[in-house]
Amino acid sequence: MKRKPKVRDPKVFLAKVGKGRTLAEFKKSQLIFSQGEPGDAVFYVQKGKVKLTVVSQQGKEAVVAILGAGDFFGEGCLAGQPVRMASATAMSECLIMRLEKASVIRALHNEPAFSELFVQHLLSRNIRIEEDLVDQLFNSSEKRLARVLLMLANFGKEAKPEPVVAKISQETLAEIVGTTRSRVSFFMNRFRKLGFIEYNGGLHVHSSLLNVVLHD
Repeated sequence: MKRKPKVRDPKVFLAKVGKGRTLAEFKKSQLIFSQGEPGDAVFYVQKGKVKLTVVSQQGKEAVVAILGAGDFFGEGCLAGQPVRMASATAMSECLIMRLEKASVIRALHNEPAFSELFVQHLLSRNIRIEEDLVDQLFNSSEKRLARVLLMLANFGKEAKPEPVVAKISQETLAEIVGTTRSRVSFFMNRFRKLGFIEYNGGLHVHSSLLNVVLHD
């Protein structure tokens, strides 16, 4: 009778350095990888916030994703992308696990719990992309900004909401929302006056901001 393979906790696998797995600390604003570099590894955020940006041939930059603890990025290499389609930059002090492509493929085959976690991540990312598209097509800039702030504060994720959001510039928020900095400034002041957010040693996001997203 064959023994069942031992199922390891994927969070333990992703926390320990091992074959094909290295752990590194990144300071705020430090580049993790650049657009156009060879894609040979997947990354996992243990701590901190990471932003993914894309620069067009005309030199225009856009923020395409904000990631936090528990998120993977750089997984395009598993689908045959030879180079990075975006740049990844630490938005705060980060602890990042780098998993070589071969190590991830091996874990997907041999570690059922890891495979389940990774597929769950891909499905969640796909849902988020669809929500972002609907957001851009049908919602106002004010609603899009409210949704971005709630996502930065982890509302709607399994992890507990973070009362204080990592410092993020209004220029970056404007790039994510797809509007101007002046519009972002206007809405942020409005949210503050309504008590949805506050500035007190950082940006505090309250659950009441959900009213902006849910209100028609």
